[in-house]
Amino acid sequence: MDGHKVEVGAARFMAGLNIPLGELGTKADVLAAQARTPVFVAVDGVLAGLLGVADPVRAGSAQAIRTLKTQGLEVAMITGDAQATAQAVAAETGVTRVLAEVLPGDKAEAVTQLQEQGRKVAFVGDGINDAPALAKADVGVAIGTGTDVAVETADVILMSGDLRGVPNAIALSRATLRNIRINLFWAFAYNVVLIPVAAGVFSRWGLSLSPVLAAAAMGLSSVFVLTNALRLRGFQPPLKVG
Repeated sequence: MDGHKVEVGAARFMAGLNIPLGELGTKADVLAAQARTPVFVAVDGVLAGLLGVADPVRAGSAQAIRTLKTQGLEVAMITGDAQATAQAVAAETGVTRVLAEVLPGDKAEAVTQLQEQGRKVAFVGDGINDAPALAKADVGVAIGTGTDVAVETADVILMSGDLRGVPNAIALSRATLRNIRINLFWAFAYNVVLIPVAAGVFSRWGLSLSPVLAAAAMGLSSVFVLTNALRLRGFQPPLKVG
């Protein structure tokens, strides 16, 4: 029996094999509500048992999702698990949007659909099946403890394997972009004001700048830009990892 198809929709798959679930179907619903993926076992076309497979939620996941929301981001979960299982995990972690029973090959399509809605998508994954979605997303974030394929495909790698690194990475990227904008503004404004003065454009009004002072002024501009960039050394991530 194809274990992957069971994960996507155990009951639906068994129905396709014309195997009645009986009371185990109800028990499977209970397992799914407990964030456990139901896996049916059949022998010679007869239902023989039911297993509940649980993948524990990573430590700090709920905290990471809360922080992402405070950063103004919407968090969605794309999974091949059954809808009930996915909803149970979402309730535990605080995820508000769930795309469940998604085939591995369709994860990239789910990312595309979000992008077609005008959204910028950052996809976090660690498995071989996540590689297409990592490549398709605007920013692919791989868990460093995941598969080599996912790591090679992603744009960002969380070496610690802790999901709290995601909001930390976003906070650092935003701080870096703010720093770049400040430096660009200073560099342009500085040059727009002083280059005409150094060129003698305002000399008729007695406003001029000697070459020595002009060189010193350019050096001062570089010192300011570098000093501002070094402020990033004092960056404090919003969450403590580990």
